[in-house]
Amino acid sequence: MSSTVSSTAGAGNSVISSTGIGSGLDITSIVASLTTAAGLAQNNQLADRKSSLTAQVSAFGTFSSALDTLQATLTTLESPKALSGRTATVGDAAIATATATPDAIPAQYSLTVQNLATAASLSSKPLPGANSAVGTGTLTIKAGANSASITIDSTNNTLSGIVAAINGAADNPGVTASILTTTDGARLVLSGTATGAANAITVTQSGGDGGLATLVYDPANPTTTKLTQTQAPLDANFTVNGFAATSASNQVTSVIDGVTLNLLTPTVVGTPTTLTVGTDSAGAQTSIGTFVSALNGLITSIQSLTSYDPTTQTAGPLLGNAILESFQNQLAKVLDQVTSGNTSAATSLASLGITANPQGTYDTNSTTLGNALTANLSSITGFFGGPNGIATQLNTLITHYTQGGGLLDSINQGLQSSLSDVAKQQTALNARLATYSATLTQEYNAMDTAVALLKQTQTYLTAEFNPNAGSTSGSSVNSSLGSGNLSTGG
Repeated sequence: MSSTVSSTAGAGNSVISSTGIGSGLDITSIVASLTTAAGLAQNNQLADRKSSLTAQVSAFGTFSSALDTLQATLTTLESPKALSGRTATVGDAAIATATATPDAIPAQYSLTVQNLATAASLSSKPLPGANSAVGTGTLTIKAGANSASITIDSTNNTLSGIVAAINGAADNPGVTASILTTTDGARLVLSGTATGAANAITVTQSGGDGGLATLVYDPANPTTTKLTQTQAPLDANFTVNGFAATSASNQVTSVIDGVTLNLLTPTVVGTPTTLTVGTDSAGAQTSIGTFVSALNGLITSIQSLTSYDPTTQTAGPLLGNAILESFQNQLAKVLDQVTSGNTSAATSLASLGITANPQGTYDTNSTTLGNALTANLSSITGFFGGPNGIATQLNTLITHYTQGGGLLDSINQGLQSSLSDVAKQQTALNARLATYSATLTQEYNAMDTAVALLKQTQTYLTAEFNPNAGSTSGSSVNSSLGSGNLSTGG
């Protein structure tokens, strides 16, 4: 009997390797359900906390982005000069064009252009072709106050070789070389890169075989000059309000403060054109319109972040947030201020046609704004800019929130720290639940093993003490076995 029990025990050991065979229970599902139930409350709590913190990080990011957009529009408004821009218009745009900075004084001028500024151009006598040999030695080329000495030897003594040597010189004085090929041959052309009488070109040569003498241009020594000057270097000559002026360049910045003239062609004798410098009210209107759009974007963003929908019972991620409430109060204080001034001066946003609507954003009456800008642009620039202008105040307010180490930076660091704590708590909870699951699995497997052993012991004892137990197939089965079999079994 002992050997039978031993074999039974052996059978029991094989049973415990298959979970649930002894008890018939789905141990894996039971353990999973119990583990989930044990961690359900804490998991839900951590998930809700993480969701709330993540929503706040995103919401404050949206708020910060809207602040940055608004702040970017304040640069022009904050500077009276930048807002009170200037226009410069030439009556005949074929004669010249012009631009003006805020420093320019509005006025009208008469402009006459006698001649444009030009750069020097020299040309050689024709040679048979670009590969024709010229000579060796040293070419010294001077343009204005700059000069360079270029060595010409047997490797580059052709017309094309000399062109490459001049253009490739590291200390090129401001001269470009090219080859002009016409019916009578190929010519070397030297062109100055700078206009003006002071930028004349001279070419001298020394050493070598003397062939470079054909490329000399030296007005101080007419007998040695071989190149022909095809265009003289000239200063531009023009008059403003009848007063003569000159410029080495056709881009003139030194005649009228804040105005740049780009001379294009001489005027017909006796027909001057006009240059008008005026205020750029259209540019100011665009800048103010951009500001209002960004302001409305910020207000709409705050409304969305702090909203509550009673129908769906859905709250914005920053509903009731003290930081946004404080900002809204400070923003309203700046926007609602009224300054003293006469009837034509800008005293409030409303006086410029910028008024709050029932939705909490601002509408702009472009006609009212345009008329105000035309009537008194200087008062509007003072209203927005300067030490006490609303653009300056808004910039200070926004910087307090957005600067590095500022309020939003501190808030974000706090939220990120909280998210990190939630992640640590989740990791710790997962570890505890894993331990709990392992413990349950071990206990259920032990129970399953015990049940399996009990069942096998029951089967063994039943077979030992009641050999007919389990023979439930009927008398016909017993008779077919025969009485001898029953006796032997007994």
